[in-house]
Amino acid sequence: MRHGFLLINKPVGPSSHDCVYQARRLLHEKKIGHLGTLDPAAEGLMVMAVGAKALKVVELFNKLPKEYEATIKFGEISSTYDREGVIEEFEIKPGVNLPTMTDIQNVIADRVIGKIDQVPPAHSAIKIGGERAYRKMRQGRGVSIPPREVEIKKCEVLSFEYPILKARIACSSGTYIRSIANDLGILLRCGGYLQGLKRTKVGDWSLDDSAGLEDLTWSDVTPLKEVLRVRLKVELTSSQAEDVRHGRDIDIKVEQDAIGWSEGFPIAVLTPAGGRAHARKVL
Repeated sequence: MRHGFLLINKPVGPSSHDCVYQARRLLHEKKIGHLGTLDPAAEGLMVMAVGAKALKVVELFNKLPKEYEATIKFGEISSTYDREGVIEEFEIKPGVNLPTMTDIQNVIADRVIGKIDQVPPAHSAIKIGGERAYRKMRQGRGVSIPPREVEIKKCEVLSFEYPILKARIACSSGTYIRSIANDLGILLRCGGYLQGLKRTKVGDWSLDDSAGLEDLTWSDVTPLKEVLRVRLKVELTSSQAEDVRHGRDIDIKVEQDAIGWSEGFPIAVLTPAGGRAHARKVL
C-alpha cells in the first residue's frame, strides 16, 4: 500500500469533503483526509494525506502557516463576512471619507500586522458548548465566540481601486481571512466583506506544485518518506526501534515532536516524555 501527501488545486464550488471524495474515487483509496478546510466559495491549495500512515502524521502539519490572496469589497457587509451570506449596503456616515491607499496601509500596519486577538465569524465550524457555531446560527440562536490569538505575518496590498482591495496575507493556522475583511471594513468605517479567496501556500507547499482535481493519478502523490525528511528527524538504533514498536519509551531527548527513523524508514512519531521520548504513534 502507498502512503503520501497530495497537493490539489481546489476550484470554486465544491466543498473540501467533495474534493476528498473525488480523490478517493480517482486513486481508489478510502483512507484520505485533508490538512485544513477551504470553504466552497474559496479556491486554491488543499493538502491531502493519502493512506493510513500519512493520516497518522497529519497532526504534525496541522499548525503550518498559510498564505492567501484575498479580494475584499468595501461599502457592503455580509452576515457571514463573505459572499455566501446576506449582503447589505453599508451606510457610510456623513463626514467619513472613502478610504485611500494610504488609509488602508496605515490601518494594516497599525491594527492588522503582528499578533492580534481575532474574533472568528459566528458562521464558522468552531464548537461552542460541543456544537458547531454555524448550526446554532442557522437555528436562530445567537453565539458568543471568544477572541483567540493569531498572527498576521504579512498583509501586502496587491491592488486597490475602491471598492475592491486585493491583498496577499500570510498568517498562522486558525486565522479567519473573513474576519480580517470584516475588521478592515470596521476600522476604515466603510464596511467590507471577503469577496474571493485563494490559498497559495501551506507551510512550504505551494499552489504552483498542485495538481488539478479532475485528472489525479498516484504519480501526483509525494511519498510519505520524502515528505517526512523535512520534519525533525531522529535516527534510532535497531534496539530503540524495537522498543518503540512495542510501546516502550526510549532514552533519547527530543524538545518537540519528531519522526523516529530506523534503517532508512520513518517508524514513529516521537514526543517528549520527561527527558525521554515516547512513541505517540507507530507508523
